[in-house]
Amino acid sequence: MDNLNYGIIGNCRSAALISDTGSLEWCCLPQFDSTSVFAKLLDHEKGGSFEIKTKYNYEIHQEYYKNTAILVTRYSDGENTFEVHDFMPRYHKLTGKYNAPPEIVRYVKHISGAPRFSVHYDPRLEYAQGNTTNHVKANFIVSLTNKQKFDTLFLYTSFNKNSVISGDEIVLKEDGYFLICYNEKILKPTTQKMSLELERTKIYWLDWVDRTPTYKQFNDEIMRSAITLKMLTYDKTGAVLAAATTSLPETIGEVRNWDYRFCWIRDASMVIKVVSELGHKNSAKRYLQFIIDLMPDKDEKLQIMYGINKQKTLTEKTLDHLDGYKGSKPVRIGNAAYKQKQNDIYGILMDVIYEQLVKFSNDIENGEELWSITKGIVWIVNKHWREPDKGIWEFRGEDRHFTFSKVLCWVALDRAIKVARIFGKHRKIEQWTALEQEIKEDIHEHAWNSEVNAFVQSYGSNHLDASVLLMESYGFIHAKDPKFVSTVKAIEEDLSNDGLLYRYKNEDDFGLPSSSFTICTFWFINSLFKIGEEEKALAHFERLLGYSNHLGLFSEDIDFKTKRLLGNFPQAYSHLALIECAINFSRKKSEEKILESIS
Repeated sequence: MDNLNYGIIGNCRSAALISDTGSLEWCCLPQFDSTSVFAKLLDHEKGGSFEIKTKYNYEIHQEYYKNTAILVTRYSDGENTFEVHDFMPRYHKLTGKYNAPPEIVRYVKHISGAPRFSVHYDPRLEYAQGNTTNHVKANFIVSLTNKQKFDTLFLYTSFNKNSVISGDEIVLKEDGYFLICYNEKILKPTTQKMSLELERTKIYWLDWVDRTPTYKQFNDEIMRSAITLKMLTYDKTGAVLAAATTSLPETIGEVRNWDYRFCWIRDASMVIKVVSELGHKNSAKRYLQFIIDLMPDKDEKLQIMYGINKQKTLTEKTLDHLDGYKGSKPVRIGNAAYKQKQNDIYGILMDVIYEQLVKFSNDIENGEELWSITKGIVWIVNKHWREPDKGIWEFRGEDRHFTFSKVLCWVALDRAIKVARIFGKHRKIEQWTALEQEIKEDIHEHAWNSEVNAFVQSYGSNHLDASVLLMESYGFIHAKDPKFVSTVKAIEEDLSNDGLLYRYKNEDDFGLPSSSFTICTFWFINSLFKIGEEEKALAHFERLLGYSNHLGLFSEDIDFKTKRLLGNFPQAYSHLALIECAINFSRKKSEEKILESIS
C-alpha cells in the first residue's frame, strides 16, 4: 500500500522526512517554516530529493536507533551491507546552550563486504520556484538559485564530489558521510568529526528519554511519540508546531491541503500538557513564556495561531508550479485561519497555566504575569463567550455556537478560579464563580439534544461531533454521568466507521469528509475507557496502533477504506492523544498489579 512511509529527523530548529528507502524528500532550512530545499514529497518531478540508490537485490530495512531521533536505514544483499544513519545534530555545548545547527548528517557506516551504491543529489531551493544549479568547489558542492531570491546550500562529503553529482557508483570500503548545511563551514568536516556528532546527538536523545518515566504498557509507543513531539518544538521561542509539513491532503485529489508549520495555541497547549506530564518542565516553561510574549496588552485577543517566531500575520499563498502530493492541489504556504475567531483557545490556555502552577509551583518565575493573563482571559471570556465562532474544526463558513467552544469558555473560568485560590485572590473567586455557573447552565440547556440523546456539535443542531467527547477530560462532566455515557454511545453509532471516527458527518465548506481525523479515534478510545468499557477500548487502541507507519508514526488522518495515512505528518495532535490513551491503559495495569499483590 502506498503510504506515508517516512521517518522524521530533527533538532528543534528544523526537521526532514526520509522515505523507507532512504530518500530525503522534505526539508526546509534554516528552520521549520523556511522555504524547502527538498520537496519531492509535494512534487515528484520538480520538488528535489537526495536519494541513496542500490541495485534491486539489496534488501532495505529502516528503524530508529532505540530511544533517539536517529534514523538507521540498512542496505544488504547478504554479503555486502551498509547503513545510513540520518540525523540533525543536537547536543549540549560547554556553554550550556544547545548545538542545533541547520544541518543534516547522513553518516554512511560500512558493515561488511564491499557494498555499492550511488546517490541522486538534487536540491531545489526556494520551493523549486526557479532553477537550482550545483557547482563542485574544492571543499564542497554549492547549490544556488537566484530567480525568486538568492539562496545557497552546501554539501560536504568524504566521497568523490564529481561522482556524487554525476550519480556514479560508489564502492564503500570504510565509513563516510554527507553533510548538508545551510551555512558554509568555517572548519572543514571529516568522517571522524561526523562520527563524533552522531555519538553526541545519540547521547542527547538517550539522556532526554532517561528523564521520561517508563510505563508498564506501550512504553515504546509512548517514547516514540514523545520524541516526535519534542522534534516538533522550536527551541528558539518555545513554539510547538502542529506538524512538520504543508499541504499533505486530508483526501487524495481534494483541496483540503493546509500549511501546518505553525503554532496553534490549542494543539501546542495540549502537547505541552502531555510533555509536562512526562516530566519535561523546560519545554512547558518555554511555551508559557512564548504565550506571555504574545500578550503585551491586557485586553489583547489571542489569535488561534502564530508563526514559530511569534509572527502574527500568516498570509496564505498557493504554489501553483508544484503538482502537490499525489497530484493533490493546491500546495499552500501560510494559513488564512490565523484570522479566525475561536473562543475555545482561552480555556485551553487557562488549563495549561493552571497545570503548570500545580506541577511546578516552586519553580514559576512569572507568577505575576500569569495572574495578569488570567484576569485578562476572564475579561475576554466574559465579553465574548455568548458570541458564535468558527469552532475547533475551523469551518470557513458562518459562525455558530459550537458546544466545544462553550465548554472551553467554562474551562477558562473553572481554571481561573483555581488559579485565584493558588494566589489567594479570594475576592475574584466569588465574582468568577457566578459567571462559571452561568456558562455551565447555558451549555446544559442549549447543547443537550434529547432527540439524539447526546450533546451535539452546536446549539440547536442535530449533528454529533467528536470534540464533545473532551467534555469529560476537561472536567465539565463526570465519566459516569448518564448524559456523557449516552453521548459516547451516540457518537459511536453515528461517527464510527470500522472503528475509525469522523470528526463530524455534516457537510462542511468542502463536502463530506472521507477520512478519519486520527485524534478523534483516540478521544473515542479514551471515552470508552472512562465509561468503563476498558476491554473494548483496548481492542480499538491496539488496532489503531496497527495503522501507524513502519516506524510507529501517525499523520493527521486515516483513510476509512484503505487505512493509509493522510494529512500533514507527523501530526503533534495524533501523538499527544496516543500518549494520553497509552498512559491510561498503563496506569490501569499498574493498579491491577498493586491490587493483586495486596490480595
